[in-house]
Amino acid sequence: MRAPVPRTAARSSTPTPKPTAPPAPAAIGASATAVGAQVAVHAAPGGAVIETLANPQPSGAPLTFLVASTQGDWLQVDLAQRPNGSTGWIQDDTVTLRSLVYSLRASTEQNTLTLLKNGTPVKTYAAATGTGGTPTPRGSFYITELLQPTNDGYGPYAFGLSAFSDVLSSFGGGPGQIGLHGTNDAASIGHAASHGCIRLANPDITELARLLPLGTPITID
Repeated sequence: MRAPVPRTAARSSTPTPKPTAPPAPAAIGASATAVGAQVAVHAAPGGAVIETLANPQPSGAPLTFLVASTQGDWLQVDLAQRPNGSTGWIQDDTVTLRSLVYSLRASTEQNTLTLLKNGTPVKTYAAATGTGGTPTPRGSFYITELLQPTNDGYGPYAFGLSAFSDVLSSFGGGPGQIGLHGTNDAASIGHAASHGCIRLANPDITELARLLPLGTPITID
């Protein structure tokens, strides 16, 4: 609220400044989606190539990263690979950038998933997370792909995350990648019941599938 103007100020020839509107909420970050058939990942800006990633991914989803920082025309990006937390550098002309406004926060203690917009919580969902023997890994990750599973039990949609299990090197024929998906076991929601993935009720995962772009960050604690 603007403070009252003192009476003596009314005789001043200096105009009273008008209050400025607060700035619009800033985007929380950016995703980077490949524009060509492959993206070279470097150890440092201008450094050696440490790997070359194909676009699209094996699932058919476009190769997408979460941008961690920038340096000139180089982007440091999070990588969806072991060990969790891996990063690399890519050139900005190999990707298209998109501002992100949504993020997710999962609690393995409360078995919840919270949707945030520009850092402000807007909705919290009950979730199932990993058991004591197969815990959901903690840390900062991002959504890598969106799938419509054909396997029984995964619900109508499944997001692949950049996180990998700390205890399972493979699962169901895959590399132990953690997913955020629906379930046909509604009774498991709200409990530590999975092999490490985060489960939501099918209406909830459907809602998020229609809202969240690839690259959306998720923090798991």
